Amino acid sequence: MNELDLHGLTHDVAVDRAEDFVLMESHDSMFQCRVIVGNSSRMTKRITTMLNEHGFRYYIPSWNTGEIIVSN
Repeated sequence: MNELDLHGLTHDVAVDRAEDFVLMESHDSMFQCRVIVGNSSRMTKRITTMLNEHGFRYYIPSWNTGEIIVSN
């Protein structure tokens, strides 16, 4: 599973990079990828808002709330 780590990025840059990454990954009809957001509820909210705007499905694993698993 491909992943993108957003640690060290500003929220605006992170959202842009995550959007580009997920859109590129979604060219595969059966894609699944991991976006590592870290321990920031604000970052998680910004990324999930972007995913919702594009209609992606995602979940945040209970064992690691610092990542978001995205699929189509």
